[in-house]
Order: sequence, then C-alpha cells, then structure tokens
Amino acid sequence: MNNPSPLATVDHRAFAADVEALHKTLKAGLGPADLAHLRRMALWARVCTLLGYATAWIVPNPLSALLMGLGNMGRWTCVTHPVMHRGYDAVPGVPPRYTSKRFATGWRRYLDWLDWLHPDAWAHEHNQLHHYHTGQQQDPDLVERNAKFIRDRRVPRLVKGGLVVLLMMTWKLTYYAPNTFFALKQHRRIRAQTAAQAKAEPLPTMGEVDCLVIPGERVMLPVTAWGVEFWLRCVLPYAALRFGLVPALFLPLGTGAWLAVLINSVLAEVVANVITFVTIAPNHTGDDVYRFEEGFSTRAGFYLQQCAGSVNYPGGSDVKDFLQGYLNYQIEHHVWPGLPLLKYRQAAPQLKAICLKHGVPYIEESVFRRFGKLWAIMMGDADMRRAGQQKQQERGQSNLSGVGRGFEAAPVPDKLI
Repeated sequence: MNNPSPLATVDHRAFAADVEALHKTLKAGLGPADLAHLRRMALWARVCTLLGYATAWIVPNPLSALLMGLGNMGRWTCVTHPVMHRGYDAVPGVPPRYTSKRFATGWRRYLDWLDWLHPDAWAHEHNQLHHYHTGQQQDPDLVERNAKFIRDRRVPRLVKGGLVVLLMMTWKLTYYAPNTFFALKQHRRIRAQTAAQAKAEPLPTMGEVDCLVIPGERVMLPVTAWGVEFWLRCVLPYAALRFGLVPALFLPLGTGAWLAVLINSVLAEVVANVITFVTIAPNHTGDDVYRFEEGFSTRAGFYLQQCAGSVNYPGGSDVKDFLQGYLNYQIEHHVWPGLPLLKYRQAAPQLKAICLKHGVPYIEESVFRRFGKLWAIMMGDADMRRAGQQKQQERGQSNLSGVGRGFEAAPVPDKLI
C-alpha cells in the first residue's frame, strides 16, 4: 500500500527559498579552509595506503589490509567524489589537478584515481543519472530494484544472506564498474541515434533495460565488443597495477614478501568493498526512505526529492567523517552536489533546521542502524515508501525555474572510447 507523500503539504516556494539562501551563504564562504581540508583528507588517504604497504610485506595480516582498504576508500570518497562533482572548481586558488576538468582525465587517471571504475563512466552514471533521478526508476543505483534477484528468491535465508555478503565483498567489480560502463556506452548509443531512428525504435534507458540483475551484466564477460572494452579499460589496468606491479616491487625482499603483499592486496580489496558498501548502499535505502513514481519539474521538487530520498549518519569531526567517507552528509550532498566536503558539515545543522521548519523529512541515524534497514530491503523483509504524484503537487505551488538552470551537475564526459 502506498503511503501519502509527506511532500504534499510543503510550501515549495518557501522551502526552496530557504534552501537557496543557505546555498548562497555557503558559496560565499568558499576559501582556503576548504582547499586545506581537501588536502588533509587526501593526505590521510595516502598515509593509510603507505602504512598498509609498509607492513604488508612482513606477513598477511588484517591491519595492513585495513589500512590499505581505508586508503582506497578515502581516495575515492573524500577526494575523487567531491572533485569530480566540481566541488572545488570555484574555490579560490585551487590547483588545476583538483578541478573536474583535470582530475583523473587521460593519463592522470593512473595518478589520481585508478580503480575498477572508469572515471568517465562513473561521472555519467553517478553525477548525472543517480543524482538527478534519485529514488526514481531511472536511478541506476536503486537498491530495492537492483536487489530484486535476491528479494524474490524462494531460497533459504542463509543463501540470501550469503548472496548479499558476496555482493558486499566484490561490489565495485561485480556491480559498480560494469554498471557505470554500460550506462555511459548506452548513453552514447542513444545520443548517436537520429531523430527518425529514435522515433521508430527508441533505445531503452538504464531504467528500462531488460536484465537478469543489472544492465551492466552485459559487459561483465569479454564476449561482446563492449565487454572486451570493459575488460581492457577497467578490469585489466587496475588488476595489473594492484595485484601485479605493486606486489612485484617487493620481490627484492623475497618471494615471501611478494606473496604477503599480494595476499594483503586481495584482502584490502575486500575491506574496501565492504566498508564502501556499508556506507554507500544505505544512503538512499530503508522502509522510511521514499521512492518516487516520477521526476521533478522545479528546483523545489528537486530539493524535496533529495531530502526525502536520502539519509545522513552522525559525524561532526574529521576522523568520524573520514571513516564514513563524508557520505554521512548525503542529504546536503544531494541538495548541493557541487560543494566542498567541509561545507556539508557546516551546512548540515542549518539544512536540518530548514527541513524541520517546513515539514520535510530529514533522516539521521547511525550507519549501523541504516545498514540494518538496507539489509531488510535486500532480504525482502521490508519495502521502501512510495511517494505520490509529485509533479501534480508541484504545479500551482511553485513557479521556480525548472531543472537545467541553477544546478551544478558535472558535464557528461565525451572522451571515453
């Protein structure tokens, strides 16, 4: 049964005005502190990685794997994520390497962020599709839909739980990398269609593609042209560096040292996968989080969907926030995708007060409690809430300019393949 939308009685114009006034204040406060904070988070990620490798050659051990995994996560969530969202483009004095136009582009991918995910593919899937379709059918990261294969299985719960754990341990390679790559390739294919072709036989978007589990399953094996490209551009470069070249650097210390680094590298990959899954996947999932039947037609509608479709975790210090990848400010990040990390911490109590004032949902709970709600959704024990016809609610309440003006979406990359 669908629950009544909490957005129906919100004064869209007043809510949006308060949100945009706060945004204006935050933008005016951009300065050296934001850049210093980014550099500190980048340093912490590097130090974790270096400390991990400094001890990884001795013997396979959980401490080295944990440090290397934290470094992996920190580089992705605390540096790559905000920089590729153009979070530092407007910060005075920002070095070119921390701007969206330079970071991880071309050969700099190997220096800034070499991972299973291709930066161009992730920029399209995450910055565009996920952020501007949050909780909608076109959201490629809608957990409740993507977990249908597990939710609907009539198998013992132990088997279901095992599938979830296996996904957690491997999800960057088995879910995120292929799904982002397929999303960008499909986008390119759709855009290349002529108007006549699109009218006669429109290609399916990410939310319409028929699949067993996820659309990206089509490229997971190198048996198609796109699959071969995925392996050549995503799987092999990262695997060769992480599990080939880096462990080989320790061969002068003996084959035992090489093997220990290799094993710790594999363990670190599992650690990075589990930590990022536990922090990222619950951000828009739970029986108290809304799915939306349709998109938005105004900026106010955008703000409302981001707040009602996202959750925060408590933080407030560099250490707590770093360990959660600054994903604990997911509501602020989704309302204003193009701000530096430090601004989200500063904005959180103010946006929370604005939401309380206007009766807009603002959920903040521990990451462990939110993971429990995610687990219930993935196991099929709970369902997400359904919002009503929001566009109809927006009409007559607000004449704010529509999407495409005033938003800070990163541009869709054109340089991949």
